[in-house]
Order: sequence, then C-alpha cells, then structure tokens
Amino acid sequence: MKNFTTFTPQETAFTVSQLNRQIQQLLEASLPWILVEGEISNLAKPASGHWYFSLKDDKAQIRCTMFKNRNMAVRFQPKNGDLVRLRARVTFYGPRGDCQLGVESMESAGEGALQQAFERLKANLQLEGLFDDAHKKPLPSNPERVAIITSPVGAAIRDIVIAFERRFPLTELTILPSLVQGQDAAKNLLKQLQRADHSGHFDAIILGRGGGSLEDLWSFNDEALARAVFHARTPIVSAVGHETDFTITDFVADVRAATPTAAAELLSPDGNQLKQQINQQSRQLLLKMQRQLEQHQQRLDFLSKRIRHPKERIDLQQNQLNQLNRRLHSSLSQRLENQHTRLAHLHQRLLQSTPEESIKQQRKKLEDIDKRLTLALSHNLKNKQNQFAGLVEKLNLVSPLNILSRGYAITTKDGQVVNSTSSVRKGDKLRTRLVDGEIDCVVEEVMPHS
Repeated sequence: MKNFTTFTPQETAFTVSQLNRQIQQLLEASLPWILVEGEISNLAKPASGHWYFSLKDDKAQIRCTMFKNRNMAVRFQPKNGDLVRLRARVTFYGPRGDCQLGVESMESAGEGALQQAFERLKANLQLEGLFDDAHKKPLPSNPERVAIITSPVGAAIRDIVIAFERRFPLTELTILPSLVQGQDAAKNLLKQLQRADHSGHFDAIILGRGGGSLEDLWSFNDEALARAVFHARTPIVSAVGHETDFTITDFVADVRAATPTAAAELLSPDGNQLKQQINQQSRQLLLKMQRQLEQHQQRLDFLSKRIRHPKERIDLQQNQLNQLNRRLHSSLSQRLENQHTRLAHLHQRLLQSTPEESIKQQRKKLEDIDKRLTLALSHNLKNKQNQFAGLVEKLNLVSPLNILSRGYAITTKDGQVVNSTSSVRKGDKLRTRLVDGEIDCVVEEVMPHS
C-alpha cells in the first residue's frame, strides 16, 4: 500500500519567485563576505570590461562575476587554470535560480608563500643595513649616458625612451636587453647590471619593467641581484611595476621611481625648462652687455674729450719748457748770488784770521784769562785764609797748651803720658810740662786713691 502526502487547506504554497527570494535572503544574510580559493575556468572578458568565470576544485564549481570597477585593481592578468583567492559576496539570481559569487578582490593563491619569502628577505637585508640612506648615492644632475636594463619589447622601455625624447633628447641611452620575468630573469638582470656597472661608461642605470603580480615581479626580489645593486658604483634607479608595487630592488637602489616614466624624468632635465632658463640667461647676458657697452661708450666719450691735437700738446709742452727754463735761470741767479754773499763773508772771516790779528786776539784772550785767574786766585786765597783761621780757632779750643794755661800739667815717663799711679814706681824719673816749660822730677812716693 502506497503512502501519499496530503496537503491541508490551511497550508500556503510558495511561488517560485517567492521561494527564490527567500533563498536569496537566507544566503546573503548568512554569508555576507567570504574568502574562497579555487581554480579559474571558463574565463570570459567581454568588451564591457566585466569578468565572468567559474571557480572550481576537484569536486565542485561555482559561477563568479567581477565587475570592471573591481577587476581594475587586480595586479595580474588571470587565466584559466590559475589558482586564486577571492574575497566575494554570495549572491542568488532569482529569475534563473542561480547561485554565484560577486567578487570584490582577487589575488594569486600562490602569492601567500611568495609574500612571506619577500618579507623575510626584506627584513634580513634591512637588518644588514642595505636599505640605509647613508649608503645611497646621489643621482647626477644632468647625466649624459644612461643604461636601461629591461625587456626590449615591453611597455616600460617605450615609456622611458618617450620620456627622454620629450624632456631631453640629447641623453645617450643604451638598452641592455634582459628577461624581466621567469626562471632565468634574475640571472639575466644580474649579468646586465654587472656589465653596465663594471664598464664605468654610464652616469646612471635604470633597472625596471612594467607592472604585474608579485609572481611576475619576483625576479626583482632576488637576493644576489639586490646585493649587486647595493655594491654597484654607478647610481641606480629602480623602476619596477606601478606606484603601488614594491620589490627588494626598490629598497636597495639609490632611488626608487614609481614608474618607468618617473625614472626617466628623474634622470633627464626638463628641456622646456632648460630653454626657459637659457632664454632668461640670454636676456640677462644681453642686458649686462648693453650696460657694459654703455659704460664703455661713456668712458670713450670721456677719453675723446681728453684727446688733443699734437700741436696743442707741443705748445703745452713748449710752455712748460719755457716755464722750467725761467725757473732754472732764476734758480741759477739766486744760487750765484748766494755764493757771492757766502764768498764775501768767507773773505771777511779770512781777513780777520791773519796771524797778527790772530795773535792780537789770542793775546787779548790771554790777558782776560790772566785777569780772571788772578781774581779767582785772590778770591780763593781769601776763602782759604778764612777757613784756616776758623780751623785754628777750633784747634786752640781743644789744644793741650790752651788747657795747660788754665793750671793743668802733662806728665810723661819715657815719652809716654802718665795717666795712672799704677804706671809709676818709686824712683821713676818723670817729666812734667807746664804752660811755660818742663820740670824733671823723681818719684819719692806713690799714693793711689783708695
């Protein structure tokens, strides 16, 4: 006996659109944003710029849509078979009952490991000091020879050459072709870099390529290439990818340019600006030359006024000569008159210097001296007499004879003055001098005072 499901009259049936709307609300509410990895297949890129593809793994697939305003930020060109990581919103298209992903961003699923390797190498080289500004070489202000290491067929070389031709076409450009992507690209880049640097021919080197994914730019993250850039003697400009792309060579290079065009602009002066500067300097030079010409013209006019006819100059010199001649005659006459006066004076002195006159003058001088000497002797003798009288008077005051006149006597024994009773004995012969003579006597008794 078969079992049948019956419907009660109270149950409400969904329409298909109502059901799909309910499914859409449930899906979009429960899964707003998700990260999902898978392989691209059935990729379509119509003229609208939108991308349509399927994301699959070995067991299932789901359709995806990435609109133009979103896929423009993708840094690589996806293709069928690429493993990618998507950030997407689950959407449900009700009219067809289709579930799909609205993709917000896309990156290569292989970039995770590459990004980690990039960060490790960056940290190691930074720790060693390869990124320090102290090691950066300044760019030449107006390089004459520039080497460009890049792919000869890419957009980068075209942008660089166009920028140089537009700004300063006189710069000598040398293209050193190299692989910029793939297994041997790093070795190729290293070889060309060493070749350019060791030649010593170039003033600067541009190392670069166009934009791409991290995997596409990986050759510029090579450690050997980074160390070669660091040790290079030639200033190096790294111009890899777009402004948002960064590689190890960007950090090691002396200057990092946001784009290949920017690298060319860094190494080339602005031709229009140079023309303006030349024009300005030309105007300044012309103005300066005009000022100098005016100054020289004024000096020429001044000197022209000073120029005289030779006859005028001869007349002037003749007048000067006549004046000098008159001064010479006047000077000679004055000198001759002075000599005559001096000669007359000397003659007068000579007449006064005859032997008789000289003897007469000397005799007069002698008489004068004799008178002066006699007077001086008389005056000196009188002074001496006065001095002698004073001394005699002083001598008489202290003379022993003067003392004797007052009743004193001087007794001697054998010519020696006796001034003590201890120096005589009874019977000694003594001589006593008085004021008017001497007395000889004999000592009969010595009576010293007790």
